[in-house]
Amino acid sequence: MDLLFSSITLEAFLEPVLLSLRVSVIALIIVFILGTLVGKWMVDRSFPGQSIVETVIMLPLVLPPTVVGFLLIVIFGNNSIIGEWIIWVFNQPVIFTWYAAVIASTVVAFPLMYQSAKAGFQNIDRDIEEAAKVDGAGRFQTFLRISMPLASRALMAGGILSFARALGEFGATLMFAGNIPGVTQTVPTAIYIALDSGRMALAWMWVITIVIISFIMLFIARTKNPSR
Repeated sequence: MDLLFSSITLEAFLEPVLLSLRVSVIALIIVFILGTLVGKWMVDRSFPGQSIVETVIMLPLVLPPTVVGFLLIVIFGNNSIIGEWIIWVFNQPVIFTWYAAVIASTVVAFPLMYQSAKAGFQNIDRDIEEAAKVDGAGRFQTFLRISMPLASRALMAGGILSFARALGEFGATLMFAGNIPGVTQTVPTAIYIALDSGRMALAWMWVITIVIISFIMLFIARTKNPSR
């Protein structure tokens, strides 16, 4: 057993873990803001084609990760309009960078945040929001001081689930960001490579780490939203 772990350095173990946490935290911030705003907007409005828009939003939940990764490459790749604009502005492509891992994690985690936010806002008594507006509160004030606090449990649960989903993202990240040690190698991709190369002790360390983090996240989400 000592021989199995003797070749494992702390740096080799921590690099993917720290990168995964950084990617997941940034993805969480993005999806929490966008998911909350879009969820509220969709609850407050009704328009033709709304079901189609919501279906598109939820697609990453059911699409194979390789399809999500392929679409991201098409949209942000060097030959796309967006990809060329990114190269022109930042003087480098986004593909095969840790920013690509953030984008992939954001795309797959967004539906969870949106779904939770929408459910939370739908459960708010509209009369409470209208009463705040009658008392002189603007739309933004009502949203910030009334709607968000009333939907806080659903928003918190959505954020936790989104973080856990971003932390475990593998397929789209592998295709779009690659697996470059110290640059784009997250825990899921590191586990895959370690298993493929026979480094079982290191793979187990990463597996145990991500299982513990995911368990804690899900446990908190369940306790904050026991009805789910």
